[in-house]
Amino acid sequence: MKVLTEQIHRVVSVNDINTMKILMGPADSNWRILEKNFRGRIMSRGSEIHMMGAKEDIERMEEVLAYLIAKAEKQQELSEQETSVAFLTTNQKTEYEADPIQITARGKAIRPKTPGQQRYVEAIKENEVVFAIGPAGTGKTYLAMAMAVAALKRKEVDHLILCRPAVEAGENLGFLPGDLQDKVDPYLRPLYDALYDILGAEVVKRYMEKGIIEVAPLAYMRGRTLNDAFIILDEAQNTTKEQMKMFITRLGFGSKMVITGDLTQIDLPKDKYSGLMHVAKLLVGIPSIEFVYLTEKDVVRNPLVQKIILAYEKLENSLDSES
Repeated sequence: MKVLTEQIHRVVSVNDINTMKILMGPADSNWRILEKNFRGRIMSRGSEIHMMGAKEDIERMEEVLAYLIAKAEKQQELSEQETSVAFLTTNQKTEYEADPIQITARGKAIRPKTPGQQRYVEAIKENEVVFAIGPAGTGKTYLAMAMAVAALKRKEVDHLILCRPAVEAGENLGFLPGDLQDKVDPYLRPLYDALYDILGAEVVKRYMEKGIIEVAPLAYMRGRTLNDAFIILDEAQNTTKEQMKMFITRLGFGSKMVITGDLTQIDLPKDKYSGLMHVAKLLVGIPSIEFVYLTEKDVVRNPLVQKIILAYEKLENSLDSES
């Protein structure tokens, strides 16, 4: 016999109509996200939100609404991304009003949005070398960049050094047009994008001209000693053991190093062992070095990304059990 779940009715009041408009979003775009993610029935009447559904679903939506209303009361607009992310962050019971790491060029506060991200930020504060390992969308690079910019502004470091290994993901560099810089720029583009978002394009350009910020392929680090710098190595799963050793030993006095990577997306030739996978076993337990492992629960992109990651993990686990 099928047991029917008891349906209840709740009303959430919004303080003023302007906050309600921000919450709804342009052409009700945010409201459609709320409707899609709520398993009951939700309606807006003036400055009230009416919900009908199971008790646990309504309580979940009340958490999401409380979070979004608080943001809408402080902001001029609420993006679809922020609305979607609310269903992840509130589920993690994280501290929403923690002090921001950094304010972007557009005035947006950058904060850790999950407990895993909070552990990551604390690890960077407390250690000289931090490895962040996890899937796409968990904020590994962006949070490290925000921490680096904050350290620069507090004058804890003199310059930022950001690099990536130039490894082809199924493509061949030699067939790309242009000189060497033209060929490696696409690999560095995500680093530029994050910098532009946090500091603004004009500030980034000025800092790069003065040598305060350097964005370069990993190979450019050989033979250097990096003092008084915040150094980020992104996509570190695509380093070899030799490259990883070379990079880590660049660490100089007064510097901090963050190394990020996703061990499920290694693009190295099959005869090469990932340097990130190697150090994850080699350097465990050394003081001032910490490994932070992020999971699909820390994904703060489109919620669909979380489901995609879980699907891939399920497939890989089934293949491992068969082999």
